[in-house]
Amino acid sequence: MRPTLLPLLFALSLWPAVALAAQKVTVPVDVGVGPAVFVFSGPIADDQFLHTGLKLSVDAVLDKEWLRKNQRAIPARYRKQAKQMDEIRISPSIFIPDSFIISPKYRDTGMYGVTFKPLGLGVPLSSSPVRFKLGVGLVLTYAYIFSDTLPDTHFLRPGASLGADLEFQLAKSFLVSVGWESTFYVPQELGGLGLPDSLGDGIFHVGQAYLQLHFRFPYTTTL
Repeated sequence: MRPTLLPLLFALSLWPAVALAAQKVTVPVDVGVGPAVFVFSGPIADDQFLHTGLKLSVDAVLDKEWLRKNQRAIPARYRKQAKQMDEIRISPSIFIPDSFIISPKYRDTGMYGVTFKPLGLGVPLSSSPVRFKLGVGLVLTYAYIFSDTLPDTHFLRPGASLGADLEFQLAKSFLVSVGWESTFYVPQELGGLGLPDSLGDGIFHVGQAYLQLHFRFPYTTTL
């Protein structure tokens, strides 16, 4: 797929049109899950550098084969453009979490939390069997941070993410991906919801490295 905004515009336009058709459609669904490691900026990194969690993704995968077999489900004005695309991935809901922070206190600081990504755009620079993708998105994170050496904090902030993902297709229904994502937040002080006195005294950046196992299966629904 060429690196343009067209896939996003097409994806946003596709599902309402399909819904009006009221027909049965089988879509490959990709569910990815795996371990993640988080690095929080500021005093948290000085106290405990790594925190653990899970990375999650759920996407409908519209590949060339699907687009060719389901042309009637595509609005007529987009069919020519769809033929030129290798793959489109659409998340079925903005309420599916992007990641979970599950990090019991093994030194002085632990945390539990969740991140949602209501808006994201990925640009694949290569296609299967080895797919390299750059992505950006808007996120919302909540995490409860508890510590013996730092103030307990309810971290609640919106942010913007930038990441890279390398995916290996080992079989038609099984893939593995590794990636890194940097998220920049509105800075937050420790122990409160306000801004820190200086950037280095609060939380403004979280890095995330992850490994995901992807399982694909057909899902048939009436739209």
